[in-house]
Amino acid sequence: MKKIGFSGTLDPITNGHMWVIGEARSLADEVVVFLSQNPVKQPQFPAEERKQIIEQSARERGWENVQVVIVKSDYTARVAKKHGADYLIRGIRTTADFDYENLIQQTNVDVLQGAKTIFVMPPRDLGSVSSSFVKALEGPVGWNWTMKKFVPGPAYRAWILSWLRKEWDGLWEHAGAAVPAGLIDHWFEHLTSVQAYGGAERHYHNLDHLVHGLCEIRAWAANTQASQHDMDTVKKAFWFHDALYERDEAALFSNEEASAQLWLGSSLDAGATAAAVAELIRATDHFQAPAIDHQLKDVMLSVDLAILGQNDEVYLAYTHAIRQEYAHVEEPRFREQRQLALIQLRAKAEAGELFGDPYFAEQYNDKAIDNLTREIDALDAGRQGS
Repeated sequence: MKKIGFSGTLDPITNGHMWVIGEARSLADEVVVFLSQNPVKQPQFPAEERKQIIEQSARERGWENVQVVIVKSDYTARVAKKHGADYLIRGIRTTADFDYENLIQQTNVDVLQGAKTIFVMPPRDLGSVSSSFVKALEGPVGWNWTMKKFVPGPAYRAWILSWLRKEWDGLWEHAGAAVPAGLIDHWFEHLTSVQAYGGAERHYHNLDHLVHGLCEIRAWAANTQASQHDMDTVKKAFWFHDALYERDEAALFSNEEASAQLWLGSSLDAGATAAAVAELIRATDHFQAPAIDHQLKDVMLSVDLAILGQNDEVYLAYTHAIRQEYAHVEEPRFREQRQLALIQLRAKAEAGELFGDPYFAEQYNDKAIDNLTREIDALDAGRQGS
């Protein structure tokens, strides 16, 4: 078969969609993705951006024989024939899917004289994956780690950047004209770029970390009836606390102090508000933290440590990311230093002092002890085996 088509809104494209495209590649020399631009629907991303995401996802897998065509105000089956595709391919997950797709197939052929349809059945692990399923994951703490399993990398990155943009803009809505729109745009682009959390070498202190922390802050505020002002103050600090992350031991300032200075120089806030945010950023520096007295210090530190109390899958991903971030450290030294740090953290958790804020202590302390113990044991076994 020379050419086969695959159609859909693909908002976002999922690993299930990618599997169907992969099946199409095994049947034809060329695959055309017909991307529907339906004016009735309100997609997360405009058609042109979805097209770019699909193209990037295909390139990421080395698929050079996949092209994307945006369909505007026409039937996909008819457009497919115009592009030389006599067949469309569709994934069938359930009998309900078959009944619906069979009706569409009959309409495409009998009424529209368009392309015929080939049905394929996805593997069990992708059987429930759809765009609507993925969209429904957004919101609660950890949603990004879950979504990451079901969409290709470019779709995931686009989605969390969209989510982060809404979070960022929400911080300044109440400020009115006090903060120029250009300044807001500039700092969002900077913080999410390769210069900060979007950097390729940011294996842990990256966009994932940023999304997770902001969700933790939102959950804390909702469950403790914290004021909007307090929530925004912690969020601003979290946006900047790891903005600068260098490994230069000869640097004049610590990463946290450099990030605090970056915040103070941003002109996003001024006066006492700016100073309060800077103090919270400094609170994440274990050298400066003991001297800092701020009513939200325990919250800020707890948000930063919340990753220690996550489920097994997320915690394992975190430990792998930390190792990648310290890839420049030789294995024996890394194991030794990491184990010492974890033993100190576990001792604090066992003493009830790891999470200074009661909400986080209740949520994560017991699980943190389990996670830390498991990693300490694994590091110890690795040291003995080396």
